[in-house]
Amino acid sequence: MAEIADVWFDPSCPYTWITTRWLVEAAGARPVGLRWHLLSLAALNEGRDDDPENDPEGYLWLPARVCAAVAGEAGQEALGRFYAAFGARVHERGEMDPRTVPGALAEAGLPEGLAAAARDDRYDDAVRASTAEGLARVGPHVGTPVVAVGELAFFGPVLSRIPRGEEAGRLWDGTLLVAGTPGFHELKGPPHAAPDFS
Repeated sequence: MAEIADVWFDPSCPYTWITTRWLVEAAGARPVGLRWHLLSLAALNEGRDDDPENDPEGYLWLPARVCAAVAGEAGQEALGRFYAAFGARVHERGEMDPRTVPGALAEAGLPEGLAAAARDDRYDDAVRASTAEGLARVGPHVGTPVVAVGELAFFGPVLSRIPRGEEAGRLWDGTLLVAGTPGFHELKGPPHAAPDFS
């Protein structure tokens, strides 16, 4: 029987993309099912005096709103399909033009018209609510992604490359072991490297 990992992600974050691709790999190496949720850095940083994401134009809201629309209209599985298509285009191929979101929606088997949600602030409350749900699992001191397996929840891990196959499975095992240790709070490695999507 597969254990379910709930994953809260920001679609625009390249390091989150790498972690979620590791989770997809881990789900192929271990009995893990993935459920997708939105954790928006735009919503997380809303109202701050500084701008840690360097997003003065509010770009991060656009794909987050589309994710909220997809989740609301078609559910979590569809959200995972859209995110996979969007992330491959944006993070792996460097594509970001007016056809990116509609193309990712079509690739995911969803109506291209959902792309209009990007400019519709009526989705902002849904973005905020999903973000708050993810943060409630670990606390407001983290970012994206947040992963929860039953009562166990953690931020990250933040990766700069995607572990594949059994390596992904071993990292999954180790992450659950560390995160499930009573009193565990934080583990960090050397300074991060640039994202490697290969």
